[in-house]
Amino acid sequence: MKPKIALISTGGTITSISHLGELDLFEYTSSGNRLTAEGMLEKFPQAHSIANVIPVNFETLPSTALEYQHWRRLVVEIEKLVAEHQDLVGVAILHGTATIEETAYALNLALKVDIPVVITGSQRPASALSSDAGLNVFNAVRVASCPEARGKGVLVCLNDEINAARDVTKTSTGRLQTFRSADFGSLGHVDGDRVVFYHQHTRQHAPNTPFDIRHIEVPPRVDIAYSYAGSDGTAVRAFIAAGAKGIVGAAYPPGLLSPQESMAMKEAVDAGVIVVLSSRGGSGRVFAPEKVRKLGFLQGDNLTPQKARILLSMALTITSDAKTIQAMFDTY
Repeated sequence: MKPKIALISTGGTITSISHLGELDLFEYTSSGNRLTAEGMLEKFPQAHSIANVIPVNFETLPSTALEYQHWRRLVVEIEKLVAEHQDLVGVAILHGTATIEETAYALNLALKVDIPVVITGSQRPASALSSDAGLNVFNAVRVASCPEARGKGVLVCLNDEINAARDVTKTSTGRLQTFRSADFGSLGHVDGDRVVFYHQHTRQHAPNTPFDIRHIEVPPRVDIAYSYAGSDGTAVRAFIAAGAKGIVGAAYPPGLLSPQESMAMKEAVDAGVIVVLSSRGGSGRVFAPEKVRKLGFLQGDNLTPQKARILLSMALTITSDAKTIQAMFDTY
């Protein structure tokens, strides 16, 4: 008997159909023509050969439009599917690549189910010559069906590679090999003969986390302040005025701010805002020299700024204690 897999479509390039034909790799974003989950399975029916695939229509959006409310709805939808289908083996999600890493990490923190959840997208629209959409759909269903995928947290699968939601980031605008886990590499590969895993993450992930966003309609506001030569803290002060409960600094590697920006961040701490430093470099842990610790800044480990923002926002739904939040950054 074939395994049962739910295929949730949220839109994105992977579902896009260009009105200009198969050679269009760019203007398709203007047309807004996107296939539903059923439409994707009709166009790429190969997944039916390996699984009993249940199409689930979510929304057909560009991933630039997806944010917290959609993550919350996905958590509820996935848990509903698991409750309704006792024999459901896994979930595959179709998603635009712009924010795929953020949705993946949010689900990695917030889901309360233990079946594999695999997110995929494509760099080329479904209508394009040599599109990667069809094989990525097929491979995502393969990984979601794989017993070895259980217990590894939310996975991101594109270009035959399987990456952990916590580590992966988009590194190229148009190349197929865009998704990379800079520090630790991919977890495994989807080869022609089988799915192969080589290692797994030791950081805690869904469903064994304390974060429950199902009943939190509006999350605590957390903003990102990007460091650059001459940054004077204007953005930081604007975030404080806007009511931010947390601010993530996309700091100079290995986690340093300009003098004026550092002063503004200290003002944020004094105002009760949690400040977490990450690195704009995209790789490596943020260090905590004494001068940084004295200012009350927390360290975001090796999380990218956009992922540090997600973890800080979820942490703030539970506590505003700095030591407890730092422990969460050391754990998840």
